[in-house]
Amino acid sequence: SCKLFFSHDPVKIVKAKGQYMYDEKGRQYLDCINNVAHVGHCHPDIVKAAHEQNQLLNTNSRYLHDNLVDYAERLSKTLPEKLGIFYFLNSGSEANDLALRLARQYTKHEDVIVLDHAYHGHLTSLIDISPYKFRNLEGQKEWVHVAPVPDTYRGLYREDHEDSVTAYANEVKNIIEQAHKRGRKIAAFFAESLPSVGGQIIPPAGYFQKVAEHVHKAGGIFIADEIQVGFGRVGKHFWAFQLQGEDFIPDIVTMGKPIGNGHPLACVATTKEIAEAFAATGVEYFNTFGGNPVSCAIGLAVLDVIEKEHLQAHATEVGNFLMKLLNEQKIKHPIIGDVRGAGLFIGVDLIKDQAERTPATAEAEYLITRLKEEYILLSTDGPGRNVLKFKPPMCFSMEDARFVVDTIDKVLT
Repeated sequence: SCKLFFSHDPVKIVKAKGQYMYDEKGRQYLDCINNVAHVGHCHPDIVKAAHEQNQLLNTNSRYLHDNLVDYAERLSKTLPEKLGIFYFLNSGSEANDLALRLARQYTKHEDVIVLDHAYHGHLTSLIDISPYKFRNLEGQKEWVHVAPVPDTYRGLYREDHEDSVTAYANEVKNIIEQAHKRGRKIAAFFAESLPSVGGQIIPPAGYFQKVAEHVHKAGGIFIADEIQVGFGRVGKHFWAFQLQGEDFIPDIVTMGKPIGNGHPLACVATTKEIAEAFAATGVEYFNTFGGNPVSCAIGLAVLDVIEKEHLQAHATEVGNFLMKLLNEQKIKHPIIGDVRGAGLFIGVDLIKDQAERTPATAEAEYLITRLKEEYILLSTDGPGRNVLKFKPPMCFSMEDARFVVDTIDKVLT
């Protein structure tokens, strides 16, 4: 049930460094996929922090340990003040599952609104709120409600709509009204700050504010899944939800593997009120290795590297350059319908025709297969598997951007 990348001719990777991966014959591949190796594969500072702490102690978090508190404190400085309570876990799936439990305990409601084509993790509870998965399995549960993706390129309301923000938010409002008529109550609106599996979507600014208003009015809370898109990836902000504007603060933020550079580390940040409602059950929450000394040492090292190497500014600069080059290709090649992104989170929407914007699925597959032959690892996403997704390690450079785009140009030509 595990599908390999390039299954007809898979790659055997034996080592990696920075934004490059190497096969058993020593051939170098440029990695445009691995957002999990957030600050670069095998970063020496991260390896050193893990090794040094591993030599001292690794144990569960029922003992006092400075790393846990130091890490929580460092994380809190990156977030709005009200998100000051942290739960540490081992994976993004665990984080999203806990977020769901927190929401239900706090609101005393059950139902969840998600965006279409969303994917939030592989636990049963998360498959249930991931249309990307459940549409191919046993279908939609009665407590799950699916809102259209706020995609202004190929969605319900497009770039020519007079107010796509309100139109998309009203879709959520209508879902809430319909649910109430059936006696259902909303616990949470659960969304990736930038829907990635949905096709590398950038929601229009102000959409989350309006959605949060409707959801809060219904007694629900807003959960921002930042697992793939947080931690400076969008460049000008540390968190992708901040692209919506300073007046938007989610009630829960979830984080996953990139915060540990691939080491199993995850986190849920929330408010005191939500955390207190969760603790009030009297049932303790315990995660044996969530927040262990080694994980927290690695987490601290990742934050150090982001700061020391100015990776946010780097993501802005390189991301803008990559977008500029891709937009030049859009003028040259009519197969490129849309280029969208923020920092080092970029999607290139390939289409069969400009009017209908029909997904160019086979062409996208062909392109990534050819790029692999040129030693570039890229993959596709979106409902039509036609969106090239760029989520490389944050050390991805200007030269890398030029190399990828030149090669794309060559293949498309």
